[in-house]
Amino acid sequence: MKEHILPPPAPANAQEQQKSRCRMASWYSIRTLCAILIINVFIWFHGSAFVPRTHHNSSGKQTDLEKFEKCSIDTFVGTGMEFLKTAERPPLEEYVLRRNNLAKALVADSVDAFVVEPGYTFSYYANVTQPQWEVWEPEERPFLMVIRPTKNDDGEIVANTTFLVPSFEEVRARLLKMPFEEEIEAVPWEEHWNPYVTLYTSGIWGDKLSPVLMVDEEIRDFIQRGLDNHGFTVVGLSGEVEAVRQIKTERELGILSAVNTGTVEAIRAMRTCLYPGVTENEVAAVLDNTMRAAGFEPFFDIVEFGKSAALPHGGHDGERKLAPGDFILIDVGSHLYGYSSDVCRTFYPSFFPNPPPPEYNLTEHLAVWTLVLDAQAASVKAMVPNATAASVDIAARSIISAAGYGQYFTHRLGHSIGIKAHESPYLNKGNFEAKLRPGMVFTSEPGVYVLGKFGVRHEDILVVREDGEAENLSGGFAVSPWEP
Repeated sequence: MKEHILPPPAPANAQEQQKSRCRMASWYSIRTLCAILIINVFIWFHGSAFVPRTHHNSSGKQTDLEKFEKCSIDTFVGTGMEFLKTAERPPLEEYVLRRNNLAKALVADSVDAFVVEPGYTFSYYANVTQPQWEVWEPEERPFLMVIRPTKNDDGEIVANTTFLVPSFEEVRARLLKMPFEEEIEAVPWEEHWNPYVTLYTSGIWGDKLSPVLMVDEEIRDFIQRGLDNHGFTVVGLSGEVEAVRQIKTERELGILSAVNTGTVEAIRAMRTCLYPGVTENEVAAVLDNTMRAAGFEPFFDIVEFGKSAALPHGGHDGERKLAPGDFILIDVGSHLYGYSSDVCRTFYPSFFPNPPPPEYNLTEHLAVWTLVLDAQAASVKAMVPNATAASVDIAARSIISAAGYGQYFTHRLGHSIGIKAHESPYLNKGNFEAKLRPGMVFTSEPGVYVLGKFGVRHEDILVVREDGEAENLSGGFAVSPWEP
């Protein structure tokens, strides 16, 4: 039976009533203070599960996990973080260059305009992401950037950009301060109008009866259909227009080099501080905080010990504890100025001896580690201009297959990378259509995964160069399981 706490009964005479009111006021004040105290204790206790804190044991000494994190961050910072020198936040002129490159590509593809809504590609050309425009969720009102080619006074092809925007949002669109040299041009539409008819009749198309629009791969279906049903000819992303984002500018390469090299350096720093018994989840948390010391924004971690690494993208609960003889596979990504890192290393902790004691029986592990590195090296040699995406994958896959592990290389070799961690073109053995060009950036991430035993993957970031082999943008290749 639930006991109810009630205030004391009211007394009979006036004097006693006055005293009673005072007692009751004190009684309610005490209850209020207790409630506040309980709520604050609840918030502090439960909040500790979500907010990173430094907890000490009762003796005041740091725990092993705290020492691990401090060691990792200090070691990382101690490198001097020279890799950051290649990165700068893209300035206005970078976005102008990108849009002008797009305009030239539109002419080459015989397309009248490129249409995109807020998302990755929108941010590439105008520095606005989908959450920055719609913090709640992608909504039904079209806000479109329309980029058309035109000629300036010198006869050069440049971009002419217009925004289709809801009328009540026009001021907000201008407040985004998108990287344009002049005030943006807007085609506003009222809520009771058809936005696609509004765009078609806006006058920006001259005498074209059915302007050809190339739409971004991320644009939603209802917008494509709306455009196609109201005077426009809509085509999908392809050709030279698609290649604009695939071929990185020098500024992009500088950022990609910084964030990927820094991510590898963070793994290397963290490795020197590992200890037996730490869990996969704890390593992920420490690695994230280590990368944050460079101003990076971590966005994914795959940390797997021993047998767990036989699943390329994880799937276990992350509670496996590190034991001597375990391979550690870490695949991790961070953002810097909107650009992604995506690297992977497989290694032994610094406390595990080299060479390993024979009782651990690691002969196969070490042989496969070297085999995967050889496969990666073969892919780098194949990563040259005009090679097909398929040929690069096949170069690595043939090395692994020849050693008898072909069935254990279960995924493609790699993908392009930029503002998204996974971009086109994709390096798989069936992609004979895509041709490599100088300035394209790819991952090379061959792997061997033997269920119930172990997994090995090496992943680096490479840029295709005009002459010679592809260039490593992730701080150099792994050397051994003790030098990742």
